[in-house]
Amino acid sequence: MSLYSLAREWLFCLDAERVHEAALRALPLLARCRSAVPCDARLAVRKAGLVFSNPVGLAAGFDKSARVFPCLHAFGFGFAEVGTLTPRPQSGNPRPRLFRVPESAALLNRMGFNNDGAEAAAARLATRPRGIPIGANIGKNKDTPNPRAVEDYAAAFRLVAPHCDYVAVNVSSPNTPGLRELQDKESLIEIAAALQDLNGEWRRPILLKIAPDLSEAALDSVVEVVENQKLAGLIATNTTTEKSDLPGRWREEAGGVSGAPLRAASDRALAFLARRLSPRRLLIGVGGIMTPEDAIRKIELGADLVQLYTGWVYHGPDFAREILAALVKRLDSKGGTLAGLQGSKPG
Repeated sequence: MSLYSLAREWLFCLDAERVHEAALRALPLLARCRSAVPCDARLAVRKAGLVFSNPVGLAAGFDKSARVFPCLHAFGFGFAEVGTLTPRPQSGNPRPRLFRVPESAALLNRMGFNNDGAEAAAARLATRPRGIPIGANIGKNKDTPNPRAVEDYAAAFRLVAPHCDYVAVNVSSPNTPGLRELQDKESLIEIAAALQDLNGEWRRPILLKIAPDLSEAALDSVVEVVENQKLAGLIATNTTTEKSDLPGRWREEAGGVSGAPLRAASDRALAFLARRLSPRRLLIGVGGIMTPEDAIRKIELGADLVQLYTGWVYHGPDFAREILAALVKRLDSKGGTLAGLQGSKPG
């Protein structure tokens, strides 16, 4: 049993959000004690004008206000995404709002985009040292009505785009009322067009982060918007509102579910998008990565990159390194390249 497994028994007895806050304070100190991650050139990914030393990233939601991103490379991550950032600071939903469901290897959250605001995050990003690519995930404030959502996305984009490597547009969180309605084709076109109009100066890759619960017809509409608006790609997927795999007492709780119960729906959406999306576009797979094999499977289904969050909570600070080691072992056994893994498993 690993040291983290022993510590987790105690940590999981404490309030989940308080532990998260303590982890944010501890990570920079822990990073100083870690050795450099061995670099294997076969794991490098070059796409959307960016270079990633490896395909394993930290998903949005962990470093919500861009406070700890400079130290994340020490844990093996090849990139990280901060946010979700809203134009104005936002306290989020009432506590408690983050819950562990160990019986299902899951997290349930209804955080509500709590963050310091895009301006504060942009100031931190502006002074960042050279390192791994950093994406900024943006959303609208809770009190902004959907007809004016494009104004919020544009305001957040103006603040963060000069200081990040790519921008992820979050239209898929279940914890801001009405947000997922922005995944309809007309709303996506309006938001994408507005951001592309602003993007002439910075030329940042723009990605849409979508829900796992969309129909195939809706996914096709998303792909059409990405292609027609010349967006950089997609992040598949956000959390799910499907709770049938959770123990009964959790099924009536509001919020989105991540972890093992999300795996199948996220993989289905990812495989479908990989078949529809142009190979030129960047496709990031996230959702249900609880083992190294889960990450490898997403690459086999067509993901260029993968992102973790819940798996990191359950398996500890060495989880990204474990995935990298498994990827290297897979490449050694097959004698191929990372790109060669893509599409090797039927969707």
